[in-house]
Amino acid sequence: MFHSTFPIVTTDDLARAVTFYRDVVGGTVAYQFPPSGEPEYVGINIGSTHLGLTRAPDGDMASPGFALWMYAEACDAAFERLRAGGAQVIAEPADQPWGERVARVRDPSGVEVIIGSPPA
Repeated sequence: MFHSTFPIVTTDDLARAVTFYRDVVGGTVAYQFPPSGEPEYVGINIGSTHLGLTRAPDGDMASPGFALWMYAEACDAAFERLRAGGAQVIAEPADQPWGERVARVRDPSGVEVIIGSPPA
């Protein structure tokens, strides 16, 4: 059902975080959304791993600083499995402007888990 995961770090200074993970750590920017202009999200490949960086809403670092993205073959089915297992629902599955279908839940520890599937 699930085939890959990666962490997403929330930051109040996305440009500084990108510079650190790209220039200091040696990662490669693999994805940016939106594709032009000031990004809200940047994906960086570091070796064989992927790290997501996202801007804190309105610079508000009261938001959790970590989430786990889990890719699934079918977002809706994976979401229902997690909901049936007791996950707290944050957002039902919905199509996103970048083309993926995404849902959000919290695990028993309160960590946000984002379930995504590629465009159909």
